[in-house]
This record gives sequence, C-alpha cells and structure tokens, in this order.
Amino acid sequence: MAENDTVNERTSLLNPRGSKRPASEVNVHEEDIEEIIHSPDDEEEGLRYRRYSRQDSKTSDVQGTKLLSGLYESSDYDICENSLFLKEEKKYGTKVVKKELARWLVMGLIGVITALVACLIDVMVQLTSKMKYDVIAQYVDECVMGYCMAEPFLLWVALNAGIVLFGGILVAYVEPVSAGSGIPQIKCYLNGVLIPHVVRLKTLVCKVVGVICAVAGGLIVGKEGPMIHSGAVVAAGISQGRTDAFHLDFRIFEYFRSDHEKRDFVSAGAAAGVSAAFGAPVGGVLFSLEEGASFWNQALTWRIFFASMISSFTLNIVQSYISGHPWELSSPGLFNFGKFENISYSGLEIPIFILMGIIGGLLGALFNHINYSLSMYRKKYIDRKWMRVVEVMLVAGVSGAIAFVIIFFNNDCEPTRSDFESSAVQFFCVDGQYSATAAVLFQTPEESVKHLFHDQAGTYKPITLALFCIATFFLACWTYGLSIPSGLFIPGLLIGAIWGRLFGMCLQLLFQQLMSSWADPGKYSLIGASAQLGGIVRMTISLTVIIMEASGNITFGLPIMIVLMIAKWVGDIFNEGIYDMHVHLQEVPILGWEPPDMSSNISAAEVMSHPVSAFRTVESVGRLVDVLKKETHNGFPVVEDYDPSDDNDSEEIGRSFGTFCGTILRSQLIVLLKMKVFNENDDRIKLLQKLQLKDFRDSYPRFPPIQQIHISSNERDCTVDLRPFMNPAAYTVSDCASFSRVFRLFRALGLRHLIVVNKEHKVIGVVTRKDLSRYRISQHAGKISVSEMPFSHG
Repeated sequence: MAENDTVNERTSLLNPRGSKRPASEVNVHEEDIEEIIHSPDDEEEGLRYRRYSRQDSKTSDVQGTKLLSGLYESSDYDICENSLFLKEEKKYGTKVVKKELARWLVMGLIGVITALVACLIDVMVQLTSKMKYDVIAQYVDECVMGYCMAEPFLLWVALNAGIVLFGGILVAYVEPVSAGSGIPQIKCYLNGVLIPHVVRLKTLVCKVVGVICAVAGGLIVGKEGPMIHSGAVVAAGISQGRTDAFHLDFRIFEYFRSDHEKRDFVSAGAAAGVSAAFGAPVGGVLFSLEEGASFWNQALTWRIFFASMISSFTLNIVQSYISGHPWELSSPGLFNFGKFENISYSGLEIPIFILMGIIGGLLGALFNHINYSLSMYRKKYIDRKWMRVVEVMLVAGVSGAIAFVIIFFNNDCEPTRSDFESSAVQFFCVDGQYSATAAVLFQTPEESVKHLFHDQAGTYKPITLALFCIATFFLACWTYGLSIPSGLFIPGLLIGAIWGRLFGMCLQLLFQQLMSSWADPGKYSLIGASAQLGGIVRMTISLTVIIMEASGNITFGLPIMIVLMIAKWVGDIFNEGIYDMHVHLQEVPILGWEPPDMSSNISAAEVMSHPVSAFRTVESVGRLVDVLKKETHNGFPVVEDYDPSDDNDSEEIGRSFGTFCGTILRSQLIVLLKMKVFNENDDRIKLLQKLQLKDFRDSYPRFPPIQQIHISSNERDCTVDLRPFMNPAAYTVSDCASFSRVFRLFRALGLRHLIVVNKEHKVIGVVTRKDLSRYRISQHAGKISVSEMPFSHG
C-alpha cells in the first residue's frame, strides 16, 4: 500500500490510544479537525485529543493555504533489488563503462539542446520587441507635432494585449502547467512529487512560445526563469530516448527509464537552464543543489557541472555567430550584467549595505504578501480559462498604458548620447535631447537593468526613478502568477536596481563630501538588485554565485553575500520565499529539508495508515485484480502467514497483516497480469527465463490502468508467485520510531512508502509522503501541538 489518488478512499489513521478515524472525515468538507497535544503532564494519560472548530484554523497567514491536494503522486527513487534486477546487474556488469559513458553523453546533449532553446527564445524576443517599439516610436514622432498622442497610446496597449493573447491561449487551453517560471514545479519534482505534465514536450513548446509573447508583450517578466523549467524538460526527454507526444521510441538510453535516473538528469537540466540564462555554470550547480535536489553525491555534482559548462559554451558560440563575430566568446548567457570596471567599495560602506539588505528584505516580504493575496484571489475567482486569458491581456494592456502615462507626464529630457541612439525617443524634448524616461521604458526589462547598472551619474532624475520603481513593483506583483510563462529573476533585479540607484543618489545628496568617492550609482544599483531579489526568492548561496558570475566581478562577493543573507533573514520574519508560497498554493505535499522541531515525541504508529492492503507471496489473480481495481495505492506489502478472509476484522486495533517479506509496486503487478505470468501456464518457465527488467521499463512512466488488462474468469483462479518480482530489501521501520527519524528516511532516500512493523516483524501500517506532509507541528506555552491539514479533492 502507498499513496492513493482520492481522499475518500484513504485508510484510517491509527493512534496509540486505539481510536480510529476514517479518512473520509479528513477532507476539505469536514467541520472539525483533530489536534493532538503533547504535554509533560500527560505521561500517564499518554496523548490527549480535543476537537476544535474550523473557525479556529482560519488563522492561516501567508505561510500556506491549510490544504493539501490528494491528487499528487510521488516518485519512487528506491531501487527494486529483486531477482530480475540482480540478473541484469550480473549480465551487464562488464558494461558499466558503457553505461557511464552514456550518462556523460546525455549530460552533454542536455547542455547543447538547452543552449539552443535559449538562443531561440533570445532571438525571437529581440526581433519581436524591436519591431513593436520601432512601430510605437514612429507613431510617437509623428504625433508629437500632430497632437494625436492618443494613437500611439492605444497602439501600445493594443500591441501588448495582442501579443500576449497568443501566449495566454497556449497556456490556458493547451498546457496550464507551463505558466509561471516553472521553478516551484521543478522544485516539487526534485523533491519527489510528480506534477502532471511538468516535463512533457508539449509543456516545453508552450513555455518557449509563451515566454516570447510575455516579454515582447511588455509584461514585467524575464525569460531567464522559464529557462530552468525548459532545461528540465529537455533533460527528461533526452534521458528517456523517446517522446510520447509523437509516439516515437528511439530504443536508446532504456536503462535510464526509472524515477531515480530521471531525477538526476532533471537536476542537470535545471542547472543547465541557469547556466544558459546567466552564464553561471557554478551558480547553476548550486541552484540545483540549494533549491531542488533531494539526492546528491560527488559524481552527480561533476556531471551536472559538465552539463552546465556545455550549455554556457554552446550558447556562447551560437551568440557569437548571431552577433556577426564568430568564435568571439563574450556572451556566456542570455543575460549578463555587463562589466563593472573601476568600481570598488570601502569597508565603511558595509553598514550601508546591511541597511540595503534590510530594505530588500522588507520590500521582498511586501512583494510576496501582495502576490500571495492576488494569487489567492485569482485562484478563487478567476477559475475559467477565458478569464485567465483576459487577465493576461488586461495586465499587458495596463503595463503599456502606465508606461506611456509616465513618459507623457514626466518629461525627463537629457542631452543625446551615442550609447542611447538605438533606444532614444525624443517625445516632447527639443532637438539634441532625448527622453530618459522613454529610453528606459522603450525596451525589455533586462535591457533596462543593464542601463541602470551602467548609465553614468545624472542620467535619470529622482522623480523618474521613483515613478518607475513604484509602477514596476506593483505590476510585477500582479504579473507573477498569470497564466503565461514568466520569470521572476529579472523583475526582482529591475525593482532593486531602480531603488538601489535612487538610494545612491539620495546618499550623494545627503553626504556630498563623504559620498563623493563612494556613491557610484551602478554599484548601489547592483547591491539594491541583489537585496531585492534575495528578499523575494530567499536564496543565498546559489544566488550569490549567480550574481557574481553574471557581473564578472568577484570583488563584490562579500557585499552581495551580506545583503542576500540580511534580506533572507528579514524577509523570513514575515513570510516564506515566493517559490515556497506558490508550492503551497498548489497544495503540493512537499517535504522540507528538516523535520519539524521537537517532532521526536510523535511515533510512526501515530502517523501511519491503517489498515493495510497486503498480498501473500503466492497470490490469486482474482484477488490481485480486485484489490488493484478497488484501491489506488501504488505499492503493497508482500507477507506470509496472512489470511485475506480476516480483512473484515482489519480495523481491529493492533491488527497485523502477516510477516513482512517485501514490497511490490502497482506497475509491476500490472505488467505481470498483462504478460500472464501465472503459475498454471504451461510456458511459465520459458516466460520467466525470457522476462527482463526491460519489459517493465517499456511502459514507464505511464503504465496502463488495471481496467485495460483483460482477465478471463478461468484466469482469476490462477496464482502468481510474487517473490521473484518483489523488493525483498525494502525499507521498514519500527512502530515506535520517531516522526523525525521517519521523516529523514523519506527525505534522504527518496522513498514513496515505508512499511511499519511491530516487534514480531509483522506489518501493521504504512507511512507515505502524504502521511508526513499533512501534519503541521507548532509549539506554544511549552506544549507541542500537531494539527492535521485536510486534503482537497484536487
């Protein structure tokens, strides 16, 4: 027995006092939720139970939705060491080098194809954005003298809405999981939760086309975040050697068709996406480690770094040809901060940087709170596909309208400079001048970030930066979470770059003599960008390295690390990082890095599922089919000394289900039934000799449902010997094991289910991911309270 898909079929929860709760009570419609309270005064009594009204549980803050979805399945990273596995290991033991070389080949292909996808996105964004802004600029120049400024205003709004319309339709109607940056989904996948369609080819197509439309359509988004998701999809596809979208199987890399192998390649794809986006191969490796991977070792680190380096190198080569300078390798990523030359900082500025980190943490917490509130509203009320498309168009149109209004009413004219000729728009400025406001708005957000980093002092007036910062902040809050691919890295950097530059200008005005040698606007713009992004996403190690690699300046490593740490600490006081928030919004049963504090007082018997659906070592076909049709679990204990006829008394307290022998997966049973591996078959010996692990991999990861397996009435009386196919070395835990020990086993080993046995090694329950993730443990007034989160129906 393991996880099931629906709440109503959930088994009951056994507690030490012997009371049972049917799972149908634990759902979103229940009126009450039970809370277990541990207290030092309860040693004789054991555990006390009390009920509290759902109104008491409505103190939910931005930490979560107080719901978990019962529809998510888990990956099974545990290797099934049955006789077929041992036979294959013995047969192919001499081909270890070949398999290892295949791993390196796949890693190289992941880097190359991820880089090519990144180049495609970059070229298309540049072409479409340039065409759009050229048309608008032409209308502006014509209408300034003709007093028809309403025409470019409406044109800007219409072009934005029209471009994002196509991307919004793709996401809403074709593949909704391609919305957003994809980082929360990949984080869940690497944590061990299977998000439907998250690594499909169709998702990649919608992601690529959608992010082009989003950036070119004037939304405050970046194309770098979705590259992480795109790299993960590329990795998942290449490593399996086939595509279900086109029903093609190239019959290569078949030995990588398992959850634990696929996980490693997806980790590499995410790292390659970071490397392609920012030209930061080391940052990509650290990002994959810090944000996602549930399993790590030295060999995997080296392979992932190889994929990241190949990705950056391939993109560099292609970009050199696109720019017309073949093999001039100066563009390691889609977006880099440019060269920060002749910029230094004084040790006396570190307190200023700490202050900027505090500001970044506060603004990041505010950003996350507003975005969470908008996302909750969106989830509750914008629940139809056409409404989601309309919202995307509305935000794009409003973004264009606000930008035009800021330019129109804030006539910030500056002398024309050679480096602004390409993006200079005159608007109402006299000849020889250009509108600095229009220059920073008539381009994509990432180009605006570069200008804010490197434009000389005096380029922008404070009022221009203030208006730009406020508008960008709230538009970015509104944009992230729309039904369109959207990265959050660039908006976070842009907001911080604006207020960081404004912060430096204010310092220079307040302390003109002291700050004359310190207040370089580009320096404070970089620190502000780091603080703001850190306050939103709450990443530390990987983000420090990514920013250092993207800026090409290791000198600012210490200030960047300081502001990111301070921003994270300050932000964590108020709420979680944006990615964790969106994981909870999707009601995913994700497991954190560490078990809840003081959870050692809770035993496995308190959280396990009971009763258990178990199979005998030699089981009848009829019972196998009946249980598989009745239950939606994905794994079952295989036992001895067990009589299924006693299942009527299975809810008896302390009831055991036979001596544990191993576990067998639902997918394995379906393959055995499909291939008619029955003891009564005349050709059973020949079939067993012919049977290989390849027969089980062929249907991975989408095995046919039991309803599609035809079993005749005569075949129902046959039997199947499960011993050659079960995992005899499956992990078990004693019923008195602590919650924290069970949690660490799940987290470190990537388990899908853990069998709970008593002193006689007899099965009494099963712990699954949902059994662990449904509990939220808090401490108050010396007592530990365990609140159980209800499961929604999807």
